[in-house]
Amino acid sequence: MSSKVAIGSDIGQARRAVEQLRMEAGINRVKVSRAATDLLQFCTEQAKSDPFLVGIPAATNPFKEKKPCAIL
Repeated sequence: MSSKVAIGSDIGQARRAVEQLRMEAGINRVKVSRAATDLLQFCTEQAKSDPFLVGIPAATNPFKEKKPCAIL
């Protein structure tokens, strides 16, 4: 009886795998070269407003120290 359960389980797994592969085959894919070009263009466009590249102006920096530490 347990062998029938195992076979049924294997068939169920195979059906799920086939369904997953069918779904993935229907996905419209973008070539890697095109995706890389788009990503590079996006990063270049956003670089002017990226605080890691440009920095945060001292006037608007919420993490700026108000006064130095008196202990040090």
